[in-house]
Amino acid sequence: MPRRLFKRYMPDPETIREHKSLRFLGRLLHDANLWHLNRHSVARAMAVGLFAAFMPIPLQMLLAAALAILVRGNMPIAVSLVWLTNPITMPPVFYCTYKVGSWLLGQPPRQLPDSYSWDWVMSQMSTLWQPFLLGSVVTGVVLGALAYFLTMLYWRWWVSRQWRQRKQRR
Repeated sequence: MPRRLFKRYMPDPETIREHKSLRFLGRLLHDANLWHLNRHSVARAMAVGLFAAFMPIPLQMLLAAALAILVRGNMPIAVSLVWLTNPITMPPVFYCTYKVGSWLLGQPPRQLPDSYSWDWVMSQMSTLWQPFLLGSVVTGVVLGALAYFLTMLYWRWWVSRQWRQRKQRR
């Protein structure tokens, strides 16, 4: 089931290799592990995809693609996981990462003003960036590691369940 589920929604590797924004990676995209759907490549993709999703940088998808190449994880899954932090979910997610960073640094988090504006954010940036960046990195690492181990456990459980069912049918 995990492999069939992922394969149903996976894009064609050749289409991704020829995509204009990823063409600069050249021969690196020809590694078969970037496209395989096995327990290890999917778990690695989950880890790097979630890590990249929590990084407050532009072009998170390129970070996810580069990390997937580095750890030899499934690239389409890693890149698609970045969209967990889309323009709708980004403000609450990044506010939570800021609160995590404030908690880790032992600082009380700043309260949002009644009239939230871009000017307020820019004026407070000198005190907001450290807890925000720390919280983003820590949250990304923790959730990435958790996703890796949960994917490995789930995949193993699913395969053993399939083997038991196959054995019972005989």
